Amino acid sequence: MNEQFEDFKVLKYSMEFFNQWNDFVAKSKNGTFLFHRDFMEYHSDRFEDFSLLIFKRNKLVGIFPANKEGEDVVSHRGLSYGGLLINDEVRSEMYAVLFGRLLDYFKSQGVKRLFIREIPFIYHSKLTQEFEFFAQILSLECVKVDSYYVIDARRKIKLNRNRKRALKKAELNKLVLSEDGLELFWNDILSKNLLEKFNVTPVHTHREINMLKERFSDNIKFYAVYQKGIMLAGVVMFITENVAHFQYSSGSENRIDTGALDFLFQSIIEKYKAYDFISFGSSATDKTLKIDRGLAYWKESFGANLIAQRTFEISTDLIINLEEVFK
Repeated sequence: MNEQFEDFKVLKYSMEFFNQWNDFVAKSKNGTFLFHRDFMEYHSDRFEDFSLLIFKRNKLVGIFPANKEGEDVVSHRGLSYGGLLINDEVRSEMYAVLFGRLLDYFKSQGVKRLFIREIPFIYHSKLTQEFEFFAQILSLECVKVDSYYVIDARRKIKLNRNRKRALKKAELNKLVLSEDGLELFWNDILSKNLLEKFNVTPVHTHREINMLKERFSDNIKFYAVYQKGIMLAGVVMFITENVAHFQYSSGSENRIDTGALDFLFQSIIEKYKAYDFISFGSSATDKTLKIDRGLAYWKESFGANLIAQRTFEISTDLIINLEEVFK
């Protein structure tokens, strides 16, 4: 079936599309709760929203979460990933047309460049790699590659000897897993460690993460490890359909020689082993995106392997000629 550009209409997001947008995210092949408007808009004061909806003859077939920065559009600076979200109706040729319409719209609005931080495939609810294919076919410029460390929980998870040894130590220390103490973790452990080690603060404030946790109680979880009532380590998890993701994790100085972080990670792995993937996230600690050897070893020792997350820069002058892709 030949798709026609004129059949598709692009509209900028506004509150009147709130429910329609969220319903589409829930039914999309590659969306997660991070694209729900209640999540995206918690930091609306920091980003100029430039999200788009694409309709085919008045039926919504694609959405594009994005923010505007001068003459650039980014998908999405305030989220872990972005790109064009599609549903089951979108086939490969329609995807190419949707992408072309996005570029046309952005160009008409004075946008020069588009940046897309791709959604790692582990988050797809259904196999869908149209963007990856067209990125290659159209020779899109990859400007950044980040390192994601992920456990494939569909296979038997193997720990190395150091982790097994640490877990035995943790067992002797009678550690306890709890879901209490988010504020204590945030202020006294996580924020303190990030400031001392990397001179940064968490992306979210405690107020923001607590608000999001209340809004998305099925998707955002907190766990902490205690010994005799003292918190030693904690983690904030982002839970999607296929993935249990370590969003924030850190330990106190008191954890040393207790095996607390090992116990915490292994407890979470056991708790979410029914999911397809358990993500430890990036092992880059600065803007150079060089892999931190210690972090990489730590994650690999639990059975995680590296997958790539790429960011692409796209000129809005790009013209997608369907005849060069399809015959």
